[in-house]
Amino acid sequence: MSGIEGKVIVITGASSGIGEATALLAAERGATVVLGARGSDRLEALVNRITAAGGEAAYAPTDVKRREDLSNLVRLAVDRYGKLDVLVSNAGVAPISLLDEIRVEDWEEMIDVNLKGVLYGIAAALPVFRKQGFGHFVNVISTAGIQITPTMAVYAATKNAVSTITEGLRLEAGDKLRVTGISPGFVNTNLADSMTNPEVKSQINDQMNKMAIPPAAIALSIAFAIEQPAEVDVNEIVIRPTAQV
Repeated sequence: MSGIEGKVIVITGASSGIGEATALLAAERGATVVLGARGSDRLEALVNRITAAGGEAAYAPTDVKRREDLSNLVRLAVDRYGKLDVLVSNAGVAPISLLDEIRVEDWEEMIDVNLKGVLYGIAAALPVFRKQGFGHFVNVISTAGIQITPTMAVYAATKNAVSTITEGLRLEAGDKLRVTGISPGFVNTNLADSMTNPEVKSQINDQMNKMAIPPAAIALSIAFAIEQPAEVDVNEIVIRPTAQV
């Protein structure tokens, strides 16, 4: 019996990439997944795919920049399935560029999605977890916050902030809640689609084509953290392509 079986898992950014892979793996292992993302058509198709395979899934259109959307997503899980075991905060954008380009709107987008989106998820799920007496936060971060490179200053700053919040949350969580930070390196996702600088986007796509690992690899790491016994808290996982320095 999988340690995931029977759990209710909310996943943001679930319509593609790491979120989609995590939803498919968790459902395959017997979890109920409640999926949020901005793309309703892709979400609906994913839910149909899961249910056709015998799994249990629901979705709600979710823009993590809107606090009420996160509240509604968590409420959907609790109202429909009676509990919430795990919140996977995965939604993210990366319109990276040199600071000299002064792309302030891109900076604000990264702060709103990557940082405030995680905080809104915590605000929605933490009271539920406290009332239940159990729960697990899984925050998808990035190795960009570990090794800073040009063009990624603001992106890395948002990821470092999430790393700090994740550790602070762990320290405050007590002995009933679990908190995990997952930091992937290059993963074959559509994250580059959010990049507004064509030259940087091309460079990142080249690097992804050379070394990126599949989203399923990150999903396995998330599943590993979730399936541990309640008294075991996997705090941090860093997972990179073997070729990435």
